[in-house]
Amino acid sequence: MALSGLSERMTDTVRLCAVQAAPALFDKQASLDIALEWIDRAAKEKPDVIAFGEAWLPGYPFFIDSPLSDTWWAAASELLKNGVRLDGPEVEALCKAAKRAGSDLVIGVNELDPQTEATLYCTMLTIGRDGKVLNRHRKLKPTHHERSVWGDGDAKGLKPVQRDWGRLSSLNCWEHNAVLPAYALMAQGVDVHVAAWPGREPAEAPSQPVWARQLLLSRAFASQAGAWVICSAGIRMEEHVPERFQSLYEFDHNGGAAIIDPRGEVVEGLLSDEEGILVTDADLALARACKVASDPAGHYSRPDLFRLEVDGREIYPGDRG
Repeated sequence: MALSGLSERMTDTVRLCAVQAAPALFDKQASLDIALEWIDRAAKEKPDVIAFGEAWLPGYPFFIDSPLSDTWWAAASELLKNGVRLDGPEVEALCKAAKRAGSDLVIGVNELDPQTEATLYCTMLTIGRDGKVLNRHRKLKPTHHERSVWGDGDAKGLKPVQRDWGRLSSLNCWEHNAVLPAYALMAQGVDVHVAAWPGREPAEAPSQPVWARQLLLSRAFASQAGAWVICSAGIRMEEHVPERFQSLYEFDHNGGAAIIDPRGEVVEGLLSDEEGILVTDADLALARACKVASDPAGHYSRPDLFRLEVDGREIYPGDRG
């Protein structure tokens, strides 16, 4: 599928920035203030793209891993109270911050359903450096316990956005493990991708089957797409959890932000157990070289054997002009 608005001005270097910071859990105004401070700090590096982690505003619902209790329901209720409407003041402030920074901003929010105001979505917002919302992608299928607090998303935002240097996309967490969401983006062409995570990269693999594997899956996307990947992670330690919800705390989210080149190699990070900013000048010529080696929806594919439709739209093989 061809994207409209292809730019006549292309550059071969794009400055990428991953922000790893702790929000003020259950407090969207305080979290917004923190985000604005980090955006202004990142802006000093003059990045083209600034990325935050999954559900960053106002924080990943860590309590879902705890047994149901009165305190659990109180936490879920408070998260809903702090849901972010796309037409609300928080998004307006983020748009102004992106424009002030002169950077595209990709950030995860707990989006409040505008009709019922009773459902949250795990949403990635892409805001342009002109201060306008470019895309909203709702997580298609929340993972395991996440389904207790987030509704299923739609595929309206399952697309890259055209920038003057190339195409920018994003996914939440285990959407990378679901395979088809990632392939749908690759089939539309991606140069820089934000892989957003709550932020957990343990030194040794846990024994349970469900854990993020955020670095592995981010590197896989980079290699398969031939794209630069910002592995953007949140961070949450026990001291970040309000006292009233300490009984629901199970484990740390220690971050693990990284920037990965189109070969799947880590070039910045991992940033673990601390807040901070990672910055890399991404060479798009390297991305093109990797695509020459492998275009999984182009020359290295079999459109005579495979088809992919997303919500009735043919993505692959799509419109080849």
